[in-house]
Amino acid sequence: QVQLVESGGGLVQAGGSLRLSCAASGNIFSIAAMGWYRQAPGKQRELVAVITRGDSTNYAGSVKGRFTISRDNAKNTVYLQMNSLKPEDTAVYYCHAHQPGGVDINYWGQGTQVTVSS
Repeated sequence: QVQLVESGGGLVQAGGSLRLSCAASGNIFSIAAMGWYRQAPGKQRELVAVITRGDSTNYAGSVKGRFTISRDNAKNTVYLQMNSLKPEDTAVYYCHAHQPGGVDINYWGQGTQVTVSS
């Protein structure tokens, strides 16, 4: 089992910045990749950014160049630095961890609200 706890959401004006944190605990050595998803009202949940155990990263086209995902292995924490925020970035952001195996397991955090005002 893996537990994920997010923090760092809030209200910010367009053009501002926020940093989200996701602290992982439990059987973290089984995790192959962690990432951030978001879900806006009335929309499907979408991938924002992902970082693998080997530190490879991938971003949604809409956030590339503005968001940066990183990890601190000593703290078992993944971060999402969000710069130049836009109103369309408003959503609930979820931390995600992927555990590969005979049956893949996906873990989710409780979500943190990010609201960008125009």
